[in-house]
Amino acid sequence: MIYRIYYEGKRKFALPIHNREELLALRNSEENLAHLKAAKQGSQEDKGKLLQLAYNLGYAGGALAGCKSIGSYFFHDVDCYDKEHSEATKELILSKKEEIGLVMLERSASGGWHLVCQRVPGTTILENQVRIATILQLEMDTSAKDLQRVVFSTSGSEEDLVYLDDSLFSEPMTEEECIQEYNRLKVRVMHRKEQVPAGAKKANKHYKPWEEEMSDGRGMMSDGRGIRNATLCNAEKMDAGRGLMADVGGEMSEVRGKVDERIRFIAEGVMKEKGLERGDFLNEGGRHTTVKIFLSGATQLLKKEEVNGVLAELMPDHWQDENIQQLVSDFYQNYTNPSQRLLKYQEQLFTQSQRLGTTADSSGFTRTDRESMPSVPPEMPEKLPKLVALLTSKTPAVYKPAVAHAIFPPLGTHLCDVRFQYTDNKMHEATLMNCLMAGTGSGKGCIDDPIRYIMADIQRRDKENERREAEWKKDCQKRGANKDKLLRPEGLVIQIIDPDMTKPALVTRMDEAEGHFVYVKLNELDLFEQLKGQTGKQHFQLMCLAFDPDAEYGQTRIGTSSVTARPMCRFNWNACTTILKGRRFFRKVLTDGPISRINFCTIPEQEIGAQQPVFGQYDLEFEEALKPYIDNLVNARGQIDCPQAYKLAMKMQEEVAEFSTLSQNWTYWNLSHRACVIAWLKACVLYVANGCKWEKAIDDFILWSLRYDLWCKMQFFGTEIAKAEAGEDSRIGTRGPKSLLIYLSDEFTLEDAKRVRQQEGMTNEDNKAIKMIRTWVNRGFVIQNTEYSFKKTEKFKQKTIK
Repeated sequence: MIYRIYYEGKRKFALPIHNREELLALRNSEENLAHLKAAKQGSQEDKGKLLQLAYNLGYAGGALAGCKSIGSYFFHDVDCYDKEHSEATKELILSKKEEIGLVMLERSASGGWHLVCQRVPGTTILENQVRIATILQLEMDTSAKDLQRVVFSTSGSEEDLVYLDDSLFSEPMTEEECIQEYNRLKVRVMHRKEQVPAGAKKANKHYKPWEEEMSDGRGMMSDGRGIRNATLCNAEKMDAGRGLMADVGGEMSEVRGKVDERIRFIAEGVMKEKGLERGDFLNEGGRHTTVKIFLSGATQLLKKEEVNGVLAELMPDHWQDENIQQLVSDFYQNYTNPSQRLLKYQEQLFTQSQRLGTTADSSGFTRTDRESMPSVPPEMPEKLPKLVALLTSKTPAVYKPAVAHAIFPPLGTHLCDVRFQYTDNKMHEATLMNCLMAGTGSGKGCIDDPIRYIMADIQRRDKENERREAEWKKDCQKRGANKDKLLRPEGLVIQIIDPDMTKPALVTRMDEAEGHFVYVKLNELDLFEQLKGQTGKQHFQLMCLAFDPDAEYGQTRIGTSSVTARPMCRFNWNACTTILKGRRFFRKVLTDGPISRINFCTIPEQEIGAQQPVFGQYDLEFEEALKPYIDNLVNARGQIDCPQAYKLAMKMQEEVAEFSTLSQNWTYWNLSHRACVIAWLKACVLYVANGCKWEKAIDDFILWSLRYDLWCKMQFFGTEIAKAEAGEDSRIGTRGPKSLLIYLSDEFTLEDAKRVRQQEGMTNEDNKAIKMIRTWVNRGFVIQNTEYSFKKTEKFKQKTIK
């Protein structure tokens, strides 16, 4: 098969090419030919922008990373030194095309050749590359054997694409067979059963396998048939062995164990002690050394299969590499002594990890996976509500969570005189404020186009009213100071405001909005400073008033020309900032309320050198698809009841209450109240935009939105809020709150509970430990055995807190 490779963020994705016409169109595109021309003149930047293809894969219609499906063909690279050498090499390859199973031959951008040949079943890509190099007596690159090898393509001309067999556009094996073959070959490599010379395992761009004997001492025939015959024997056995997948799976499961919370806790502790970060395991130049440092602290605490499970999470594309697996085996065989005394940090990690249970629930998640806030934000659901799916359809995957949160303030701005009744019977309008906090150069502009298209209709009406206002001001100026002024025109509804305005101007905009929201989008959060007023906190007060139902915002002045009005405070906004600036901006109002009223989102940090994400094109079709949703929002009026959203709000409240009860984390609990309201309002907006019809996907999306918002708040502000509230240092870390009950055994005493609270930096005065246990008893997590002893219930053991 031929796959075209494209990027979303730093991730590679594979898309199959179905026929010759499609391939030639891609190779001969104007963009590819322009990059090819520059690449042949020596531009490495343009070479990196050439069409990228992959040939080693079986079935890979999605993300390239983690693909475990090998195909019936493989890629082979041949370098040439000059034009004469290139032409001679081409003739040699074509003369032996039947013998080597050639299905494609293309000239590379540097003047060498790319071959795609049939892979002998049961043998690895490296074995086949050695076979081809030996038959042709041409040097090979030993590092070009990866399953996910990507090739920079040239043009579709006869000069560049010399030979192409249409069989390459299909895969002879079934999808299941490709996966089975991949698993067999992985075991073959791990058990050192590849039939290649020892030199083929070393990095060498100019390797000549025909000059070296096989690693087990057997001689190799100069034409490569020694390998070919041996591999064909394996191929003959392949059909009979296709039912061995269960056996292979058993071998693989011995190599890699399941990672639970205990194992992950130890791994993170070792990494912290050794000064390692996740990105170090992805750094190609230092990957081997990074694993070595990690193993030096981990092998005394984790079994070999547990370490492999951790490595599979940290470096999914390379944990099974032969050199990595050899390093792991060597460490356990030569450097790990069970009787060796543990270092102090290892003792602490082991002791603390023993308190982490690993009881699995029916969903397959461990209880502790669900009862602790993870170190990364929750993953976005695959199935999205239709409107969210549309508004994120042009967005690269890395930016989708940020966009999925940022779209709600402009959507809510379209609602006028629409109210929803919350579970406490208070009426709310769609007040939604969003702040995107991410690193410098992370791509915060990803939210710009979706917001621009959502606000397009309001922007058009605003421009007309701004024109009317400008004409009125001009007429007033012509009349002079002593003449009667013209009355201000009616219907000057202008919703999109400039942050650089005085309070009277903002009050006027709100007063003339006729029940509509005013809205502003700030590329930098600190532009709010322009609204801070004489008190220095007016912008924070505005955020709080906007969220609270029926709050007024205005001023009373004596002067006849002064603005005197107190309209309802209807104010939605989007803002972006770096994480450092965002923390500084809110540092003086951590406990004053603005943070809890704002919906936060982020963009994950990308690796150095990651490919630039590519956006889709926003076009007329996108605009037309969006219009019905906008019309539904604009046409809505009055109180709208949504039973499904009400039920969802109750579910969210129960979830955060249980998590807060178990974690005893007051910061999380305090932030969760308004976070539930924000998430509920989003559900109501989606309901109205969808023509007052509920989608099942809204439930999962809104629950994810709530968890994501709270994750960001705890990640960015949790520690500082706890310090501000307590007036002292807090032990809340970046991982967020955890259930204290998981640290206690199934049967425990009051003294055990006090000890756990003390270890987690909590106080025990005023009988707080016994109050905590009583709360657990009331919620059914614990029963009381005697006056001072307690026991966990089955409800707690089976409860999944998402």
